[in-house]
Amino acid sequence: MISVTESAAKKVLSLAEKEGKPPVLRVGVRGGGCSGMSYFMDFDTSNRDGDATLEVLGVKVVIDPKSLKLIDGTELDYETKLLSGGFKWNNPKAKRNCSCGESFTF
Repeated sequence: MISVTESAAKKVLSLAEKEGKPPVLRVGVRGGGCSGMSYFMDFDTSNRDGDATLEVLGVKVVIDPKSLKLIDGTELDYETKLLSGGFKWNNPKAKRNCSCGESFTF
């Protein structure tokens, strides 16, 4: 399973409220990006067969089984740094990350 920091959960709650959406976040991996695989996340209220779910501080996180294999053990964080702020994926399985932090390879 993945973990979600308190700062990431708070940011998701803030964005969900601002966009008028329920705090249900689908996270996963798809092919693409400069390193071969890229992370994605979006608000999503659908449940699919085999989805893993966790709840952190009022945020429900949903992950499809294929993505979970690639991001199991990953921490989703949110940083407020001036130049490099935003959501950060700390994936111990990634062998290489691109400089933007949104794509990786094994």
